[in-house]
Amino acid sequence: MVWFLGLGITGVVLLALSLFFDGVLDGVLDGAPGSAPDGLLSLPVVAGFLAMAGFAGAIATGAAGAGPAAAITTGAVCGLATAWLTYRFTRVLMHDRTAPAPAGDDLVGTSGKVVTAIPAGGYGEVLLLLAGQTAKFAARSAGPVARGAEVWVEAVPSASSVVVRPVDR
Repeated sequence: MVWFLGLGITGVVLLALSLFFDGVLDGVLDGAPGSAPDGLLSLPVVAGFLAMAGFAGAIATGAAGAGPAAAITTGAVCGLATAWLTYRFTRVLMHDRTAPAPAGDDLVGTSGKVVTAIPAGGYGEVLLLLAGQTAKFAARSAGPVARGAEVWVEAVPSASSVVVRPVDR
């Protein structure tokens, strides 16, 4: 039973170390011929296997009075199940898809307000709504646009500037 507890504690220590050394050992077997699928032999998966195998073996020995062969079998089965669940859970977390980041082209066609008047042939400033947040952009227009006027974005020549036209209402 002491060996099983030692194995379980080793697994928990490895799991704690995987929090500090995240990803250090994850790429060791990448590219090797016949290597395991990506993430199958990661530190959290190995640590989960060792911890569950050790503690399940200790429980089988102590609580159920199982012999060494039955305890090893029980520990191995429980450890493999935990390793598989850890592998699947980490793959779900690593491949989580979020919404794409807003791009400059997302501004074309949006409306905004002029906060600094736009002179003919020069730059002013407009407030636009980008991804739910108000952002200030340098703006130019074909003609002069007064402060407070509503404008439409026609083009986005750079990440911090837009070409606008006044809204006719």
